[in-house]
Amino acid sequence: MFEAPDSILPKTLKVIRGGIAKKLHLGMQVYVSLNGEVVIDFAIGQNERNQTLTSQVLCPWLSSGKPLTAAAAMQFVERHRLELESPVARYIPEFAANGKSGISVAHLLTHTAGLRPVSSGWPHKNWDEILDKIYKNPMRREWVLGEKAAYDPGLSWFVLGEVLHRIDGRVIDQIVRQDLLEPLGMVDSWMTIPKHLHAAYGERIGILYYQKDQELHVVKGHEPAVCLSPSPGGSMRGPISQLGLFYEMLLNEGQNSTGEQILSAESVKLMTSRQRVGMFDQTFQHKVDWGYGIIVNSNQYGAETVPYGFGRHASENTFGHGGAQSSVGFADPQHQLVVAAVANGCPGEELHNERFRELNSAIYEDLGLVNQQPEQA
Repeated sequence: MFEAPDSILPKTLKVIRGGIAKKLHLGMQVYVSLNGEVVIDFAIGQNERNQTLTSQVLCPWLSSGKPLTAAAAMQFVERHRLELESPVARYIPEFAANGKSGISVAHLLTHTAGLRPVSSGWPHKNWDEILDKIYKNPMRREWVLGEKAAYDPGLSWFVLGEVLHRIDGRVIDQIVRQDLLEPLGMVDSWMTIPKHLHAAYGERIGILYYQKDQELHVVKGHEPAVCLSPSPGGSMRGPISQLGLFYEMLLNEGQNSTGEQILSAESVKLMTSRQRVGMFDQTFQHKVDWGYGIIVNSNQYGAETVPYGFGRHASENTFGHGGAQSSVGFADPQHQLVVAAVANGCPGEELHNERFRELNSAIYEDLGLVNQQPEQA
């Protein structure tokens, strides 16, 4: 276990240990880098009861993995194989059914497509069955494309994965693995874990818990049926430090640690700048700004209420993404700060947002970054 020295992040560790005491989680992985240098990479607590959580455990990232799929789409854009403003039906004619012909790729990436919420059936349904259900699914009632917003946890992301598959021929988990994860050195990160590796990883497969009646209960997300089935919006997993490598690449204008250009600087700018501004999100019941597949700091709409934010002290153009009640990855360009953290307990939206608001804020305070904000106009 990488022991986290209290001298580096004392307030942060107090938040984590407080969460363990309150049974919000059994343990947590945290990775922080500043100006391209690793400040700390540690794990604290337990994976399973009586089994130490280490920084090498493959924890589920859930929706914190969405930006990887978005980045894969942006690679297709810069190769002139995909157009953001093109209708999805250009690539998947079947998708146009039930009034969806006007939905563009950009609408998927900004959560303005308005697909009516239904259960996808993942991981019990196969890929084609999931997509067939989505094709038959209509839009939300009284939806105005591009003028209304509602975060879509999964449906849009299956569609986006199929768009890339039809263009390229490879399945989405292969695209993300070969075009992003391997070039970034994220070798223990997977959208789907090959069956033989799932067995080989053994106790390195992270366990996730949900809180009920103030007790933690195991979620079955570590079982083969889940780990071996792709969900482009939710099945990424790995050591959380490897998600940090992705955000370091974005901060470095698309270059990995060896100088290889993974994404163009223009693609990074498009992804991480505000493409959706000041819109009330019907899922989150809050205003949230969005880039392409990534959240842009929305503290201006309420730093104490914004869901899945980056803490009180994040600078205006901080960008990232959270995972359901459990994780976050983000980068703050002003401070050249990268944070990636995952808790293995899901205590409900309210408690999670409070927990990570305190966690992210404490990291800034521990690193002495609070008083380095620019003057507000």
